[in-house]
Amino acid sequence: MSELALRLSDLHRRFKTGETDLVVLDGVNLEIMPGEIVGLIGPSGSGKSSLLHAAGLLERPTGGEVWIDGVSAWALDDNGRTRLRREKIGFVYQFHHLLPEFDALENVATPALIGGASKREAHAASASLLERLGLGGRLRHRPAQLSGGEQQRVAIARALVNKPVLILADEPTGNLDPDTSAVVFAELLQTVRNEGAAALIATHNLELAKYMDRVMAIDHGKLVRRS
Repeated sequence: MSELALRLSDLHRRFKTGETDLVVLDGVNLEIMPGEIVGLIGPSGSGKSSLLHAAGLLERPTGGEVWIDGVSAWALDDNGRTRLRREKIGFVYQFHHLLPEFDALENVATPALIGGASKREAHAASASLLERLGLGGRLRHRPAQLSGGEQQRVAIARALVNKPVLILADEPTGNLDPDTSAVVFAELLQTVRNEGAAALIATHNLELAKYMDRVMAIDHGKLVRRS
């Protein structure tokens, strides 16, 4: 992959609150190479989620452009953006959002099946990822039968099953206890690196952020480097 995995150019995001414009993102620029893991820090309400939603094509920015793997996202129509998001981006959230009626293998395989993989291919890829995340013996367990850390590992595998070029994670271990959080976070970083994906990971945990290649912060709508 020679293209940048993610490029944000002069990104703006404003919200109307009564007679006032609330500026959340004010000319954000960011480039992330394949294989690079970038942390995004800042207090609640600073704009981390807005930045991730814009980068993930979930919300249209007020201004600016988003490139995913060299493709200008907002130059595409809705169907084109949907394909780009499905094929190139994986999402990990604070809450795992697993389907409760599906077991771990089926939850991970769902994006691959939607993307056109055969059941055999989807299940083989899903089983491989889950085994690498230490869940080889839990493939047929439903979410209610898994611990919080195990559920989040399933969510990580689901985000990676389509081999995206970009992983976007919003407080991916924020709902776990500190010990489990550290283990799952390390597994997330290792798995992303092994897959050769880029990642933008929002976290309030500065102890975890130090393991990333770069750490950025949103300060009054601007993106500034912290380390």
